[in-house]
Amino acid sequence: MGSVKWLQILDPLRGLFERSGIDYEMMRRILEVKLLMDGRRVPTLIQKSSKNADPDKQSNQFIKSLWIYVIISVILVPFIVMKTNYMFQMSLVFGILMFMITTSMISDFSSVMLDVRDRNILFSKPVQRRTISMAKMLHVMIYLLLLTGSLTVVPLLVGLFKHGVLFFLLFLVEIVLMDFFIVALTAALYWLVLRFFDGEKLKDIINYVQIGLTIVMTVGYQFISRLFSVIDLKVAFRPQWWEIFIFPAWFASPFEWLLGEGKSPLVIVFSVLSVVGTAAAWGLYSLLMPSFERNLQKLASHHGRGNTSRFRLQEGLGRLFCRSRIERLFFRFSWDMMGRERDFKLKVYPQLGFSIIFPFIFMFNMLRSEGGFAAMRMGKGYLFLYFCGLMIPSIIMMLKFSGNYKGAWIYQTAPLTDVASVYKGALKAMVVRLFAPVFILQAVIFLIIFGARIIPELIVILLGVLLYVVVSFMALEKGLPFSRPFQNAQSGGGFVIFGLIVLLGVFAGAHFGFTFLPYGEYLYMLLLLILNLVAWKLAFRELPAS
Repeated sequence: MGSVKWLQILDPLRGLFERSGIDYEMMRRILEVKLLMDGRRVPTLIQKSSKNADPDKQSNQFIKSLWIYVIISVILVPFIVMKTNYMFQMSLVFGILMFMITTSMISDFSSVMLDVRDRNILFSKPVQRRTISMAKMLHVMIYLLLLTGSLTVVPLLVGLFKHGVLFFLLFLVEIVLMDFFIVALTAALYWLVLRFFDGEKLKDIINYVQIGLTIVMTVGYQFISRLFSVIDLKVAFRPQWWEIFIFPAWFASPFEWLLGEGKSPLVIVFSVLSVVGTAAAWGLYSLLMPSFERNLQKLASHHGRGNTSRFRLQEGLGRLFCRSRIERLFFRFSWDMMGRERDFKLKVYPQLGFSIIFPFIFMFNMLRSEGGFAAMRMGKGYLFLYFCGLMIPSIIMMLKFSGNYKGAWIYQTAPLTDVASVYKGALKAMVVRLFAPVFILQAVIFLIIFGARIIPELIVILLGVLLYVVVSFMALEKGLPFSRPFQNAQSGGGFVIFGLIVLLGVFAGAHFGFTFLPYGEYLYMLLLLILNLVAWKLAFRELPAS
């Protein structure tokens, strides 16, 4: 337990915990075990591989990854340094912080708050439920504060030197309030889902809630900049009643009230809400916690979900897109795993949310810059549809991981002579199940916006993304589908993924260039068709069998 001796900082609060009916010693022991177990789980942000690391000598890998968040926090510095309007700049700062922290918690918070593995051990022992709940809450808060600290240490220091001690202290208080608010809001969201659903349906809804939350946070971040208008190069804030639902404005208002020139009643109301609203949200979280713990048992239930029509759909699509029997078999296998593998969906589905919303965010910004919908319709904004392919490298990289990886022994015992069909079936299942619905949805909306003239362009984009799928598969590390544990899901291929994202931009740029040639889109279509035929043949030669 020596690796978590720093938990002694909780000792001065022992009396407070015990007066609340919590067994402090037991809570400390539970928390120590949770943190020690976390040290053996490698986060995806770690760039180096730790497959050969000695588990007895491993320290907490999450803490080692915090330097990446420190680097990311540099993007906040320009907003801290500029001195235009406190409400404007701090709303942007808290909007970005809430977006980054919430999206980071979408996956991590689920694995901690919805963890039912310790229930069989602790609930059979004389341990109070309140003690277990407090240990779980502190577990979340420790990592949330570490994450937030790494994202704000640079902005805090810059604010101290640029705006003084009062700004620094106010910023620090609002960051802590923001963290408590994020935990309470996310917990309330999960409680709502747990309250009304159970079993496998609940697990599906949690994934869909994550996608929805990702989209809402992304769109909400865009709305922050819409709160302000620039008049003669000066930012003017005109508070409206509906802005009470823009939470970053709560935490930015105290800066305008105490340090700026904004003394309007709504600014004061927002400032009070940053304290009162957070306290109310936390009080609601505390009240809901016992019910939340009771409903967690629903996650341990498993129900079969046979669906004849769904099987017929898989069978039909497999026959349509796969040539060999082995390829069709692993097409159906991968299709089922992507639909049932909860950990896979927790890590992949939120990325689908980004892929759905990003093309429309860029198109909306284009609408503002080009001065009208009519002008945008005649432009080449349909090229933003390439952004739907941003998710592809990450998903291909995740295809080889599974929570049930021990079942991969079947690869060794089955008489597989055609390993290429295994990879090809899994890759086609990924394209048809995950990418195709996103692309079709966006293509229909783009057709409504830009008209039938872009039908050839959509075919070109589809061919380009299909070629991008094969290139991404060739560039990334290979592994048999669903054969490795998620603990080994390294992001050591981070530079490769970055290069692939740049390559997607090259595809879009080439498409843009061909549009200036006579029948350029048809020439590019023919070129991509030939490249696809060649790439899909060459990509699956000499693949590893294990």
